[in-house]
Amino acid sequence: MKAAIDVNQGINGQKGVTIKNYKTNPRLTYKTVTGVNGPLVILGDVKFPQYAEIVQLTLPDGTKRSGQVLEITRNKAVVQVFEGTAGIDAKNTSCEFTGDILRTPVSEDMLGRVLNGSGKPIDKGPPVLAEDFLDINGQPINPRCRIYPEEMIQTGISAIDVMNSIARGQKIPIFSAAGLPHNEIAAQIVRQGGLVKLHDKHYDAKDDNFAIVFAAMGVNMETARFFKQDFEENGSMENVCLFLNLANDPTIERIITPRLALTVAEFLAYQCEKHVLVVLTDMSSYAEA
Repeated sequence: MKAAIDVNQGINGQKGVTIKNYKTNPRLTYKTVTGVNGPLVILGDVKFPQYAEIVQLTLPDGTKRSGQVLEITRNKAVVQVFEGTAGIDAKNTSCEFTGDILRTPVSEDMLGRVLNGSGKPIDKGPPVLAEDFLDINGQPINPRCRIYPEEMIQTGISAIDVMNSIARGQKIPIFSAAGLPHNEIAAQIVRQGGLVKLHDKHYDAKDDNFAIVFAAMGVNMETARFFKQDFEENGSMENVCLFLNLANDPTIERIITPRLALTVAEFLAYQCEKHVLVVLTDMSSYAEA
């Protein structure tokens, strides 16, 4: 370490000025795909794989896909590919272990944008400049350390606000069945959702301090178009971050869609100091995935 400091001082020509030496693990690339089963890719002869590590797959035509290590058995690793395994050649596909977990770029500029189930913009707008990269797995919160929830978020639907109120910091399920207008209800909550303004209490209840993160999983093109058009026509799109996982998208992508939505919501709440309402629909598609 002393020798490294002396070398750095000689380069800079100043005493007491040192350059930090950063240690980075080398990325290992393998062409040892032994099998493909559904959304899973099995790799053999892998050295030191890590659980939940992100793997970059490069197909023979240059297409890149990403996956996550699900299981490790000695020198074998099972990788879950988010974009699907169609077209993967066992002999010519290279897999690179990044040594990092799945992180998503977050920014306050994501409000008013439409993203796919992997968090990539699909509204033909400019790329989102990330303010930070956060782990989508999150950290558990000790419920004893939370402030007791007393304030609520109004939805404008009397059956919900009176019988099943949404308190801040809480989550509620809204059950539906086939043939019922659950998509219209979800869109109505986004249109009418807001903070309850009480005259005898003083807190930040400004409209610009309220945001909504909406994630639709396993919806068809018609439903996705309905959500986007409804939010734009009613002027609520500027305060909404919309995630759309379509029915023809890889099924395995639905697993990370709600985690991406909650990660963005935590960023808006804890770092941007906004009140955030998260709407996830339809959870049955997530459960099937």
